[in-house]
Amino acid sequence: MGFADDHLIPLVDEGLGNSAYLLDLGDGRALAIDAGRDLRALRTAAGRRGLTVAFAADTHLHADFLSGAVQLAHEDGATVLASAAGHRAFPHQALADRDEVDLGGLVLRALSTPGHTDEHLSFLLLDGARELGIFTGGSLIVNSAARTDLLGPERTGELARAQYRSLRRLAELPDQTAVWPTHGAGSFCSAPPGTERTSTIGAEKRANPLLAVPDEDAFVEALLASLGTYPAYFDRLGELNRRGPAPLTAQPLLPALAAAEVRTLMADGGRAVDVRPAADYAAGHVPGSLSIPLRGRFATWLGWLLPDTAPLVFVMGEDQDPSEIVRQAYKIGYERLAGRLTGGMNAWLADGNPQATTAFVTADRAAGRPYLDVRQEAEFAAGHVPGSVHIELGVLEAAAADVPAGPVVACGHGERAMTAASLLERAGRTDIAVLDGGPADYAAAHGRRLVQGAGGRRP
Repeated sequence: MGFADDHLIPLVDEGLGNSAYLLDLGDGRALAIDAGRDLRALRTAAGRRGLTVAFAADTHLHADFLSGAVQLAHEDGATVLASAAGHRAFPHQALADRDEVDLGGLVLRALSTPGHTDEHLSFLLLDGARELGIFTGGSLIVNSAARTDLLGPERTGELARAQYRSLRRLAELPDQTAVWPTHGAGSFCSAPPGTERTSTIGAEKRANPLLAVPDEDAFVEALLASLGTYPAYFDRLGELNRRGPAPLTAQPLLPALAAAEVRTLMADGGRAVDVRPAADYAAGHVPGSLSIPLRGRFATWLGWLLPDTAPLVFVMGEDQDPSEIVRQAYKIGYERLAGRLTGGMNAWLADGNPQATTAFVTADRAAGRPYLDVRQEAEFAAGHVPGSVHIELGVLEAAAADVPAGPVVACGHGERAMTAASLLERAGRTDIAVLDGGPADYAAAHGRRLVQGAGGRRP
């Protein structure tokens, strides 16, 4: 078949900052690239065209989501395509450098591009001798390259040097070759901010700063300097993907639990997660519960702040969908979902249980309090309140003892700040207020200007 632009369908997970791809092969079959376990968008796209997934290719052992390849093999009979060097423990077609797969007119050629992981492959899509595009996974991404520290600090420098060589190899492709990365803006796998998720080899050669460095040492220095923190669950998921997540035979449910059952579960080591908006949590919540509002980033913070070994119970609002909680939890391997509080906070209070509240204040009411900024380092460096204390949300629980007395906790809008406050309250703090807004709101209310640069005041 000939290739047309509409044969390739990007499937963007805005919450994780990633793109999967569905390639219509023109004969009722499709190729899926880096599909996640949440297959809703893929199924919708395939259904519109009457496609069955014949091939499911993974560029690498993903750290940020569970692969959907095993599920596609189970449901559609798809052949899983993956690196032989990944030693996956489930049936797959193991590929080495320059191995090719006939897709029925088009050809997929594996190119070894280690760096993000040591078994990483990129997949070059060929129509005869013409290079149509390359699925680069976590190798070359728009204006950057994916992080190289996921296999531990002792491997970071070595993998950064491998990433340098991989990007140079990809840059040898013709300038018009399309670049289809997996990691994009919003991914903790080190994609820079921006709106573009695809590119071309020529555009990257012109604009990607990592392709403009003079040598390998400069590349390593630049790449490692760009690495921020990443969610704790990243350290576990690569091995789960190597073993292969068990296929789901039915949509998992979130059982309804009475208040007494929730109380017993928490007493036995379970954790309560309140997924309501920040303002609702502030007005009244189960003592000891963790606030993670249900939104695109829900899975990221669930996996960053909670272990995957504790049973979880959820406090929801009346208009929230329990199936969305399940899908987001399952896509990062969190399956110990005990249930949800039936009737929400009204039922909790009707059963005679106490509630806690958190001060949620506008900028004009935050004067006189130390300003605790819990955003990521790059966000903080881009503009912060002068004199603010900076402790990222991901490390706050371990640093709770260092938080100054009576702070107003802030992020960009209030969601992460409420999560931070819930962590501090769980640690015994009762003097916390949360800013309803962000640094620009605070600066405007107090006649101050934001300052740029890293290295905010630490306690």
